[in-house]
Amino acid sequence: MEQSIRTQPPGPRRRPPNGAAGAAVPGPGRAPETAGAPAAPAAAPAARLRPVAGPPAAAARPATPRLRLRLPLPGRSEAPLYGRRRTGRPTRLTAIGTGVAAVLATLAVAGLDRLLFDGLGWLFGLGYLVVCFQLAVRVRYVDLLAAPISGPIAFALALLLLGPVTSSGVTAQVVALATGLALRAGWLFSGTGLAALIVLARFVAQRRIQRSR
Repeated sequence: MEQSIRTQPPGPRRRPPNGAAGAAVPGPGRAPETAGAPAAPAAAPAARLRPVAGPPAAAARPATPRLRLRLPLPGRSEAPLYGRRRTGRPTRLTAIGTGVAAVLATLAVAGLDRLLFDGLGWLFGLGYLVVCFQLAVRVRYVDLLAAPISGPIAFALALLLLGPVTSSGVTAQVVALATGLALRAGWLFSGTGLAALIVLARFVAQRRIQRSR
């Protein structure tokens, strides 16, 4: 018994609750001893093992989203353009834009005809038909009347500025303009009538669409 007591580590001793004298109280980190058994030598404290230094585990990195770049292809109609989406429709002209486009295009065709053939002939008439068609197709719905009105004004202005004049003066200009309109009345009425028919067809089609809704 004395040997078991001496082998115990220093410190406060605990007594068993049943009051049995001579029972060895197990120390920290040892299995309890049975009464009357010789005390086993104190076990050496377990050596603290240090983990072998190795490559640090890779920290879990959050998955970064992959950015996909979309190139603006000509077939895509969903690409935004200046805050809007492409619808594939032609550019619509306002009333002022229709007048400016009619004057500029008609003067350009008249100048080309006079440069090539030294006068206003069939090239000027064909060019006027194309201009009237484009104006009637591209004008806005609210400005449909601007197309058949802008065409004749541009036609008369082209004759006044680029038409042949025999003498100077206001009276000569008026006479030359009236003569040019009379000689080219077929082209004038053809282009104006074409623009009026297209405008009327667009107006009727838009009214039917609105009624069907």
